[in-house]
Amino acid sequence: MNAFPQNYWYVAAWGREVTRGLLPRTICGEPVVFYRKQDGTPVALADRCVHRRYPLSLGTLTDDQIECGYHGLVFDCTGACTFVPGQDRIPRTARVPRYRLVERDKWIWIWIGDQEQADPSLVPDAHWLDDPAWASVEDMVHSPFRYSLLMDNLMDLSHESYLHAGLIGTPEIARTPFTTVVDEGLGQVRFSRHMSGVECPAFYAKSTGLTTPIDRWQDVLFQPPAFWVNNARIAPVGVEPGPDGDDSGAAHVKIIHGLTPETEHTTWDFWAVTRDFALDDQGVSDFLLTMNQDVVQQDLDALTVLEQVIANEPPGTQELSVAIDAGGLAAREMHRRLH
Repeated sequence: MNAFPQNYWYVAAWGREVTRGLLPRTICGEPVVFYRKQDGTPVALADRCVHRRYPLSLGTLTDDQIECGYHGLVFDCTGACTFVPGQDRIPRTARVPRYRLVERDKWIWIWIGDQEQADPSLVPDAHWLDDPAWASVEDMVHSPFRYSLLMDNLMDLSHESYLHAGLIGTPEIARTPFTTVVDEGLGQVRFSRHMSGVECPAFYAKSTGLTTPIDRWQDVLFQPPAFWVNNARIAPVGVEPGPDGDDSGAAHVKIIHGLTPETEHTTWDFWAVTRDFALDDQGVSDFLLTMNQDVVQQDLDALTVLEQVIANEPPGTQELSVAIDAGGLAAREMHRRLH
């Protein structure tokens, strides 16, 4: 069995990362080299020359072809070898795998499994990243721990009360019950926590201008294996959405993560914070970027420790799950069935 679900879309890069240079990146254990053709189209090839396995990312991009930096074999953007030094005949098997890509919503998504099954309509919806009605700040973190730890972390936001106290966490989060819904048809796990008359953490107070008390909603969607959105609503106490769906009395933030395994013990975390207020306020953007970088760093520090703990545990060590783990356990089960 593969270590990761194969026939799904994973975030491979921010669009701005892929240029006319050669970008190496390991996705689900597979070494891949990315670049853009002269017309701007992104390309992803296996980052290994078929000759002696030298990384193509250490070669040279000329026009839309890569020349291997070891022995000079040349591969076009389909992965086919077009030149072999010292001979006219090109072996039939001289080809490297090419991976299907979709560039959408500032992200470049990759299909790492059976290329014939790659369906662009299955790319998760992250339109807020590139929607003029929303402003976003974005970053990426290389995380030295297994992907499942980050999945558990994001599916249990009660940890915000403790790990992120003073930034985004308040005591009410851990004290407020939540509901979990597993939608097998859509292949999604959702959980919701609605808090009324609670403290406004610095993350929202300094970005929205709202002060304590507030009504605060967390409506989280996880689409295994790789996509997570926290739909956050922050409003003055008692301000409810209108009967026609208008919710202009509230501020809305969507915290988005593309969770991409690099190896069995390392992860790429592509994240963004999008908002529907203060769209042109650079000060708010700078604040949210710095604040969420601090939040993500706290998670990274904690999960790095946890990875080391798990790696040193004796076989058969058991963990205890409690009520707050309902979302995470549902996500684990759905993820397990993807293999």
